[in-house]
Amino acid sequence: MTTFTHTRNLPATPSAIFAAMQDPARLARWWGPSGFSNRFEVFEFQPSGRWVFDMIGPDGKVYPNESVFVSIEIDRQVVIQHVCQPYFTLTITLTPSTEGTLIHWEQVFTDAAVAEAVRHIVAPANEQNLDRLSAEVCPAN
Repeated sequence: MTTFTHTRNLPATPSAIFAAMQDPARLARWWGPSGFSNRFEVFEFQPSGRWVFDMIGPDGKVYPNESVFVSIEIDRQVVIQHVCQPYFTLTITLTPSTEGTLIHWEQVFTDAAVAEAVRHIVAPANEQNLDRLSAEVCPAN
């Protein structure tokens, strides 16, 4: 399997969720698994814009990351291509729902063997990422 898909309904509008994605200060608060923090070096939130940052694990270990924003549709979708190992494309789609917004989080790895090797990390990490996004946009929940 090369694709990891997660969905979540949040009691917030697509624009409220999108706002937490386009603001680097807010994004740094919720991006990544539980216990991680972020240090952004470059954040060009526009099509073909670069995103260079370090994720810092709970143990202090630094994980360098570099991505490119492939496409951005305001209040609807962001496509991010991770251009360093492990290579993947992440598509985050926001769809209005009766509960607020349905988030569809799809991470497609270019190498099936790599995807399988990191499955035990990626699957729970993506859910934790959505938990952190939920706490950012719906702090009372």
